[in-house]
Amino acid sequence: MTEKPTIVFAGDSLTEGGRWQEWFPDVEAVNLGRGGDTTEGLIERLDEVTALDPDTVVLLIGTNDVANRRAVEQVVRNIETILVMLRQALPDARILVQSVLPRGAEYAEFLREINRHVWQFAATVKAHYLDLWPVMALEDGSLNDAYTDDGLHLNEAGYEAWLTELVPGVERVRDLPPSSRPIRLPELGELS
Repeated sequence: MTEKPTIVFAGDSLTEGGRWQEWFPDVEAVNLGRGGDTTEGLIERLDEVTALDPDTVVLLIGTNDVANRRAVEQVVRNIETILVMLRQALPDARILVQSVLPRGAEYAEFLREINRHVWQFAATVKAHYLDLWPVMALEDGSLNDAYTDDGLHLNEAGYEAWLTELVPGVERVRDLPPSSRPIRLPELGELS
């Protein structure tokens, strides 16, 4: 019997609220979402993710940085740091980073700027980017009212909308070969 592949879902309360094992029954789904978490908080607890040696990491983080009034550059740098640290610790893992979800319209341009930078950076660490805005955002850049009761957290309809993009995104990523390890050249003393 083959072990089920492990997928870690890492992020904040949006991730924490997910029923990942129910929605992804063919894998060992581990929920490492933590309410109120920021990019800095996730950096501090990345060892929880890497200790599980997952086949795939699904990342959604950044919305609480907006609430804490972090600069775009700081949020982008932290997400890039998370991706680099994951790639270094898990060289064979598949990494799927998702766009920071929309909130109120007043945050739209700020979030779009973060997402543009993360989208551009993801490929440099062999991570895959999933843009959730087409399904989650209204024309003004706010989170679709049908998907939230408070303008931030997702209701059942919000999770269903998210899954319409996430399930095929995870399937595509899982169908790809693992990222290959970089070739390590022997040290001079190792040559005989």
